Amino acid sequence: MKACAKAAGERLPLVRPPTGRPLTRSFVKLSRLSSQHESRSVASCSVRISENITHRVGASAENIFPATNDHVVKATDAISRGQVIAVPTDTIYGFACDACSAGAVNRIYEIKGRIQTRPLAICVADVSDISRFALVDHLPHGLLDSLLPGPVTVVLKRGENSILERSLNPGLDSIGVRVPDLDFIRSVAHGARSALALTSANLSGQLSSVSVKDFQDLWPHCSYVFDSGILPFGRAGSTIVDLITPGVYKILRDGSSREETTAVLGKFGFVEASL
Repeated sequence: MKACAKAAGERLPLVRPPTGRPLTRSFVKLSRLSSQHESRSVASCSVRISENITHRVGASAENIFPATNDHVVKATDAISRGQVIAVPTDTIYGFACDACSAGAVNRIYEIKGRIQTRPLAICVADVSDISRFALVDHLPHGLLDSLLPGPVTVVLKRGENSILERSLNPGLDSIGVRVPDLDFIRSVAHGARSALALTSANLSGQLSSVSVKDFQDLWPHCSYVFDSGILPFGRAGSTIVDLITPGVYKILRDGSSREETTAVLGKFGFVEASL
């Protein structure tokens, strides 16, 4: 068993199962690539990934499943095998894999055509799991529970006792952590007994996806795509906030919840860092 899973063991709390809502079949139309440069980027990305045939699947409805409790085990099995899946979050669709699998993390970078110096966030099942991956002792009691679960990514220091593999975001002593307000992905993280590396389901630099149709060209490079219909929250993604310095916060990306996030931080006496 890998280091992350072994260290987490049975201590991970049980997340309540998703509600099993039916698959929504209405989709937004997939925008066509608007330039030859974008077409070349997609082609280049596909060529790189197709070299690893083991992890390429057909772009067919057979690999698309509703994001319901019935399919959590299918998702966690794929994560445990070091594969990449596409999942809904409480903001946008994302690519997810085992954060402790260097090979799976590399495949996410290949799928997105993303520079590997750009860090990935992690997703955990519950707020209480964060301390296994990052330092939280400097934060006031109740702060993280007031922000999460929700559309917020908190940036914290890893610390020497983090059970994250050093191959994830090498050279950085910080990590962005998410606890999405969506039962499906939290149940997957719980079942995998590991943190999930998580990033938006799109080519790097392109619009975020609010429907699985938005990243249809990338379906062949995921073991499974889990569909929750059209996500209603827009394409802004999560609000990213740096909480490394005690009593001080820095908004790194406005995202979809800046006002709510700064209001919570203000109640706990935090001030925004001066530019």
